[in-house]
Amino acid sequence: MLVKPLKLGGTFEISMEPRRDHRGYFVRSYDREIFAKHGLTTDWVQENQSQSVRKDTIRGLHFQRPPFTETKLVRVVQGAILDVFVDIRKDSATFGQWDSVELTEDNLKYVYIPKGFAHGFRTLTEVATVQYKVDSVYSPEHDAGIFWNDDDLQIDWGTVVDPLVSEKDSKLPPLRELPYLIT
Repeated sequence: MLVKPLKLGGTFEISMEPRRDHRGYFVRSYDREIFAKHGLTTDWVQENQSQSVRKDTIRGLHFQRPPFTETKLVRVVQGAILDVFVDIRKDSATFGQWDSVELTEDNLKYVYIPKGFAHGFRTLTEVATVQYKVDSVYSPEHDAGIFWNDDDLQIDWGTVVDPLVSEKDSKLPPLRELPYLIT
């Protein structure tokens, strides 16, 4: 596994290194020792999977408020997405900044997103199946988010044609209206 820091502190792109032969490939998709060596979370408590069945589906930008903040380890097992994450740590030098990584079933990459980030994605293929580990249980009472197309954030989602967004996500506030931020 190759672990590469991204521009926002605490975020990483993790590339799996497949061993290929005439049958296909074998890859180690998680290694606790490698994660620990890089100071990354190794105590995952849930693994979730979502499937979107239309290109330009937008999910997010989601996070959980304290004490249920989450670290996420996200990958694509089918299709492709543009994975986006926004720093919402109010004392961070990169507060309000975003970054993104293209995750596909073929590039065998993860994105590691620590506590204090809102997270979402745009599907780049008709069908996209996303799998992610989290280090905190889901708490509906602590579920929160930011509007995906927040004018202040200026996230480059690429060319989105007729986005499919849930009713809940379409009503999320912009970052500047959040009364609760991660410390």
